[in-house]
Amino acid sequence: MTLLETKLVASPTPVTDAPGDHARRIAPIAIAHTIHDTYTGFLPPLLPIFIETLGITRAGAGLLTVFLRMPSLFQPLIGHLAERTGLRYLLILTPALTTIMMSLLGIAPTYVVLALFLLAAGISSAALHTVGPVLVGDLSEKRLGRGLSYWMVGGELGRVLGPLVIAGSLGILGLQGMPWLMLGGLLTSAWLYIRLRHLTNSTISRPQPQPWGKALRHMGPYMMLMGVFVILRGFATEALGTYLPLFLTEQGSSLWLAGLSLAVFEATGMVGTFFGGALSDRLGRQSILLLGVGSTSALMLIFLAVEGWLLFPLLLLLGFTALSTTPVLMALIQERFPNNRALANGFYMALSFVLRSLVTLLLGWIGDQAGMRNAYLVSAVVPLLGLPLIFTLTRERT
Repeated sequence: MTLLETKLVASPTPVTDAPGDHARRIAPIAIAHTIHDTYTGFLPPLLPIFIETLGITRAGAGLLTVFLRMPSLFQPLIGHLAERTGLRYLLILTPALTTIMMSLLGIAPTYVVLALFLLAAGISSAALHTVGPVLVGDLSEKRLGRGLSYWMVGGELGRVLGPLVIAGSLGILGLQGMPWLMLGGLLTSAWLYIRLRHLTNSTISRPQPQPWGKALRHMGPYMMLMGVFVILRGFATEALGTYLPLFLTEQGSSLWLAGLSLAVFEATGMVGTFFGGALSDRLGRQSILLLGVGSTSALMLIFLAVEGWLLFPLLLLLGFTALSTTPVLMALIQERFPNNRALANGFYMALSFVLRSLVTLLLGWIGDQAGMRNAYLVSAVVPLLGLPLIFTLTRERT
């Protein structure tokens, strides 16, 4: 029985399309995503501390995010194997593996050790982000956008909790006490094993997958266009999702306030993620992408022009708009390549993580050369160049 033939149902009762039943089928996977991304969300608030304690540059701090994302290069291979082998238990193991590595960051003695911990966490993250969306897509049937919204909301909730958990933990435990935090991931994996071990397996009706080489050649042109769009859109999402604490601390905010601001951004990102995917089922993928990209750029320009308490309502809006497009892009990929859904998702996730990592590094370099304010200005304007690509990416297959 392959991964893509595994239904997350507790009995052989036929799957219904009721929203409540749909949510219950997706819940275990979304919870695993939440716990996992809570721990990977530790990194951005820790960057100012690592800059101080390890004496690294802003670009060096941004490179740490690249180490965390680098193993995503293996996601096409994971997706390919997922179409032929049963990797369900990989989903159970990833919260434990990721939390162990991320909890050890506080006791890393050197930059090299820090990078190795992040690489190990990245391997676990690559597995989760390949397997999870495919299972969600198969279990969602006609509610693909909504199902992927649940998946993404789980991740966004984790990224909301991450800065809050690490900020509170540092105040109580300090950097040296961070290893205690791995208990959360270990308990989560144990709970998932108990919850998922008795799942009923049943065949999911799907087209016969194309061979690996043929499928990749078929995906190539579309993925190239998607990659360009990911780069252009990534300037805004990476500036806000990675460098927001650093940007705000350079503007005079405290580390606590900077972490809270990131949590505010991620909190409304959950709402935007849910409604973006769900509304794209009704209004179309193209409309949501155009609205999300255009409004994010406009709001970032306003964000740079205001100070004080006005930043918070803008962060509320930015979280909603900037992250609303994520499940829409994932839905486009799965709809475009139904014969090789796992391979396509792995290809897209690898492409997305790698290109976003390069954007993160570039933004760090711009920040070193011209300051984070100018890096944010660039990040507000560049995504507008991707608006024409939306019409091509959302065009119906011929």
